Amino acid sequence: MDAEIQAMGQIAEALEPLDVDTRRRVLKWAAERYQPKVHVGSAAIVEGIGTVTAQATQTPLANSFLSVHQLFDAAAPETGLDKVLTVAYWFQVLQGQEDWDSQKVNTELKQMGHASSNITRDLNMLMTRTPRMVMQTRKQGTAQQARKLYRLTREGTKSVEAMIQRTADQALLS
Repeated sequence: MDAEIQAMGQIAEALEPLDVDTRRRVLKWAAERYQPKVHVGSAAIVEGIGTVTAQATQTPLANSFLSVHQLFDAAAPETGLDKVLTVAYWFQVLQGQEDWDSQKVNTELKQMGHASSNITRDLNMLMTRTPRMVMQTRKQGTAQQARKLYRLTREGTKSVEAMIQRTADQALLS
């Protein structure tokens, strides 16, 4: 037990001077290197506290994805609406953006070869679903074509996390 406590102290000491993003990358590397099924707890990284905890979870946590492409592969969205939700999750949950706009989401989708043919329609559909997956938070400008800002609802976030879990479960069964 003493060796374990010493190791934790050394890790905490090594991580203390690092910024939050660097800590996330280092912990992701360590988790993959020494225990592939362990994912680093998101609260410790996001808050940037001095001591860092690791916990085994069933669903890969948000901080285990270093790129939108990794998230997209892990979620394996099947429908166009699910693809929009997944990229929106990237901006809101993983990049920490409170609001995001449709152009950012569709640009990422285009770069991955999954562009929405009508992103406004897709977002409207996600806003009118029950439960609502997306909500419009504000509009920048007065014209009808003004840029609208959106946010995933709790249900939208849970939907993407369920996709990630489903893909992980299928991988375990294979």
